[in-house]
Parts: sequence; structure tokens; C-alpha cells
Amino acid sequence: MRIDIISVIPELISSPFSSSIIKRAIESGVVKVHFHNLRDYSKSKHKKVDDYQYGGGPGMVLMIEPIENCLSQLKSKTSYDAIVLMTPSGKQLDQKLSNKFSLFKNIIIVCGHYKGVDQRVKDYLITHEVSIGNYVLTGGELPAAVFCDSIIRLLPGGIGNETSALNDSFQDGLISAPIYTRPENYKGMTVPKILLSGNSSEIEKWRDKKSIELSSRKNDL
Repeated sequence: MRIDIISVIPELISSPFSSSIIKRAIESGVVKVHFHNLRDYSKSKHKKVDDYQYGGGPGMVLMIEPIENCLSQLKSKTSYDAIVLMTPSGKQLDQKLSNKFSLFKNIIIVCGHYKGVDQRVKDYLITHEVSIGNYVLTGGELPAAVFCDSIIRLLPGGIGNETSALNDSFQDGLISAPIYTRPENYKGMTVPKILLSGNSSEIEKWRDKKSIELSSRKNDL
């Protein structure tokens, strides 16, 4: 997979890609990630990428021209399956959406910033809008990192044990059951006996039951 990320502040988003699972996925060739500074595609003398909004109102708006310039250059060299804008108004990210995007070959992610982007970017240039929740952040860089992490770990070879990703929370619409490791007894806090029984079928029943209970509890919050 190839992921191109367009940002006003690319250094803000590059850090999460330099360690842990994502770093290993990049180094092993599972995914290629490229960062693009939107200011490099501005034709103005001072590399301006934002302006005041028509009709008045507070906040600066990302202009369509530098975004279109960057997208055009990328698309002239590569065929993309999706061009995603990270924005609070987008479809909320969930496991089903991450699964869908993990099947794509090439993706462009545009990070919103300031007050937002010119509406014509949404209307004519991008194919998907994605949000990580119903709240507002300073920009789309951190949401883009979250989005990429949720995708990359699903790619073949993305994590050491591929079946682990298939057993994650929400893969079946439910939260994963509680998990334990050594020691068996820590200061009086013990591991449920069923997990030590060696009875695989009963352990699975217990896990299914706990998964349903936790999911129900979460929905009641």
C-alpha cells in the first residue's frame, strides 16, 4: 500500500510513523508513506495556503488552489483508490471503515486545518470524508495518524501475528473479552480459573459472554 499525506504541518504527523509497528511496516515494505507540505504547492510569493472566508466570519480557510495543485501532481504519477479529507463532518471512523480502506492499494489523505477547507475541495476533489469523533482538533494531522494506524496494522505483515488483528475489539462488532498474563496471583488479584482450565470450548464461551457484557456496558455510558 502507498499512503500520501498532505499537510500544512507535515512534521506534526511524521513522528507517529517513526516507531513501533508502523515503523516496522514501512521498513519491511508493507506500506510506503509520503508526506507533502501543502505550502510547496502554493503559487503565492509567501507560500500562502489560507485566506479569509467569503461572507465574513472568524477563522482562516484552506484554499482550493494549492490542494488541487498537489493532488494533480500526485495523480499524474499514481492511480489512487481514494482521496480522503480528515474533517469533523466526515463519516466517523470505525473498524468496518478501517477494514475497507485496508483493502485499497493507494490512498491520499488531506489534513484539514484552521477553520476548514474551501467547500469546493469537498465537492470536487476528494472521494471520502473521515472523522475520528464528534469533536474538533487544531488540524487533521493527529486524526490522519490515527486513521493510518488503524489501516496499517490490518495489512498482511503489518503486525507480527496477523490473526491478532482479526481478534481485536470491534472486528465482530463487540469489545474483546478481558485478557490476563503472568503472574497468576498478584497481591491477591487473581486470574479467572476458567482461563487456567485448559478447556478451550468453555474458555471461548466465557470470552463470548464477557465480550457481550463489556459491549453492552460501553453502550450504556
